Amino acid sequence: MQLRRGDVLDGAIAILDEYGLGDLTMRRLATSLGVQPGALYWHFPNKQTLLGAITDAMLAGVSAPIDAADWDTRLRTVAHRIRDCLLAHRDGAELASASYAARLTTNDARDTLTAACHDAGLPADESELAGDTLLYYILGQTMDEQSRMQMDSHGALTESASPLVESMTSAGPDATTRFEYGLSLFVDGVRSRLRSPARD
Repeated sequence: MQLRRGDVLDGAIAILDEYGLGDLTMRRLATSLGVQPGALYWHFPNKQTLLGAITDAMLAGVSAPIDAADWDTRLRTVAHRIRDCLLAHRDGAELASASYAARLTTNDARDTLTAACHDAGLPADESELAGDTLLYYILGQTMDEQSRMQMDSHGALTESASPLVESMTSAGPDATTRFEYGLSLFVDGVRSRLRSPARD
């Protein structure tokens, strides 16, 4: 049977979800698919390109239409969609962050954030910067959340520092509340820029 690009992508995501980004190698992927490593390079010239394709696959539903007239609701919805998609895969935020840094994604998620900022009234150049800023916030916040969950699962955190304990006590807000607070600061910042008569 001929190896298809989708087979390679599905196999890579399966390894990512089960073992994590550190164990996702081209050799391991080839073994899991029952092919020689060289067969993978017909579809992906290198591992970085494969990681970019995985990022695109993870975030595929992020840009779906949103039934909301106001820009801030659309912005919040897209931000939560991105976070949810990243959390659905082991090391999702770390992988996506590397792919964005290498400029190996389609940028649909980032462009959707940018469009919402432009709809708010920011000029095109500021909307681009705002979209990048929010994307990096989402990636960083979600990477921290996933890292702490993994450390906790390996017993590397004290009981009081466990994300599970934090969410059940008054020690602090849960991860979603923290994320939403940062997102609110961002939305408020956009509104502030819109009210400012002179922007840097």
